[in-house]
Amino acid sequence: MANAQVIPTRMELTRLKKKLVTAVKGHRLLKDKRDELMRQFLDLVRENMELRKKVEKGISDANRNFVLAKAGMSEETLREALMAPKQEVYLTQDKKNVMSVDIPVFDYKTRTPDESDMYAYGFAFTSSDLDDAVSSLADVFPDMLKLAEVEKSCRLMAAEIEKTRRRVNALEHVIIPDTQEGIRYITMKLDENERSTQVRLMKVKDMMLEETHRYSEKQDS
Repeated sequence: MANAQVIPTRMELTRLKKKLVTAVKGHRLLKDKRDELMRQFLDLVRENMELRKKVEKGISDANRNFVLAKAGMSEETLREALMAPKQEVYLTQDKKNVMSVDIPVFDYKTRTPDESDMYAYGFAFTSSDLDDAVSSLADVFPDMLKLAEVEKSCRLMAAEIEKTRRRVNALEHVIIPDTQEGIRYITMKLDENERSTQVRLMKVKDMMLEETHRYSEKQDS
């Protein structure tokens, strides 16, 4: 804070002291928020890594089963078996607030509760490998949805952490030091003014005493 921009008055001093109290309190709260955000962010990162490994394994298994199914069936039969899906999936999105961050919550429901409806074909002309492939994809789908939710949450959380970090740094390295400097400057100026006023009062007192003494001597003579 440039001293030239500070008005050295008691009113300004009171205002800066209140500002300093608010800034220090805000700095402490933001640091606590940043630390809690970091803790939850690291938990999400660990969950994300575990889910990604699980999803990659599930997709790999499904791909392997599809390759085996394709090897044991004609391409035309495979295409016809998967052409008209019997089951439908409806996605829903909600959100929850975590440390002022609105993170998404994904969910889904199927058109029918019957698990066998995911097989849109008859079993007479298809191989069991195709059944395993479809089953593998159905099994990994909830984890894929959860992975998307966690990854989006990680990005939102990281952005909030960066924003909070900038605010903490601004308070710690700019606002609080500038306010403290302004308080010191005003206090110094007020003390100088008070000392100057005392000196002037003492001089006036001495002048009045000297004038009184002269007047008394004149009356005596």
